[in-house]
Amino acid sequence: MPGANLLRLLEKFTKNPRTEVVLISGRDKDTLEGWFGSLDVGLVAEHGVWIKEKGGGWETIETLTNEWKEEMHPILESWVDRTPGSFIEEKEFSLVWHYRKANPWLGELRARELINNVSNTIANLNLQVLEGSKVVEVKNTGINKGRTALRWISREEWDFILAMGDDWTDEDTFKVMPSTAWSIKVGFGASAARFSLSSPSEATSLLRKMVRAR
Repeated sequence: MPGANLLRLLEKFTKNPRTEVVLISGRDKDTLEGWFGSLDVGLVAEHGVWIKEKGGGWETIETLTNEWKEEMHPILESWVDRTPGSFIEEKEFSLVWHYRKANPWLGELRARELINNVSNTIANLNLQVLEGSKVVEVKNTGINKGRTALRWISREEWDFILAMGDDWTDEDTFKVMPSTAWSIKVGFGASAARFSLSSPSEATSLLRKMVRAR
């Protein structure tokens, strides 16, 4: 959940009429609405399934189906039974297995097993498996953060573009950025981003400097 300081910082960015702020997340739309609905920003939920333009309502960019959940849900439930502390989050068009509260060693082991199992099961179901921070998510193929980011990038000739993220799923966004954009990976590890920052506090500090410089 975003803190009050971050919300105030984002609000300062929105005060400039020439600045477009877009928050792209794997979270469901109700959560994003509760966190950021009061801000004049674009919102993207479930990695790109749901989009909310500034001042508009939520919409989907294509017709999706979630009938596959009936087949996949029992598989994820069996991994919950085998991994104490793990649980399933059900979104409108995806299923997520969380293991952040599980034993770290066991969680990583079970995650590898689940990915292998699910990858074989979904071969003919037009689905894909995403591995994030302590999560394994099953969702429709072709939906990713990069594809949604292009919706805004291609809209006009922007003077400056900044893309920042800390999750593996943000790599799709970094990969579609033009060469002149600032793409920043927050955290450690290999990345398609041009730059990196070691922590969320460094990312917040950068944003504060950008606000003051305007």
